[in-house]
Amino acid sequence: MATQRSRRLRKKMHIDEFQELGFSVSWSFPQGTSTDDIDAGVDALINEVIEPNGLAFDGSGYLQWEGLICLQKTGKCTDEQREQVRQWLEARNLENVTVTELFDVWWD
Repeated sequence: MATQRSRRLRKKMHIDEFQELGFSVSWSFPQGTSTDDIDAGVDALINEVIEPNGLAFDGSGYLQWEGLICLQKTGKCTDEQREQVRQWLEARNLENVTVTELFDVWWD
């Protein structure tokens, strides 16, 4: 039996039209990469892929990085955005690049 929920409740629960899809990403810099090169690489990722596509990145690391990517506003990331991130990371010869399938960032 389907439950009828008000718009306010759907928004509060992040469901239906307020569902947010994102994906996880991880990669490694080659052993011996300097701190300056790591900082420049992460800054370039944000400036060249994340910001121009209206995405947000929450992650951390040193030589091995992992994090969550979603939209800056309520909405759903696309497979095209996932591929852009994957291709950008692989083009920089980063190691162990992993990009997950899209998932609900609030409920999965």
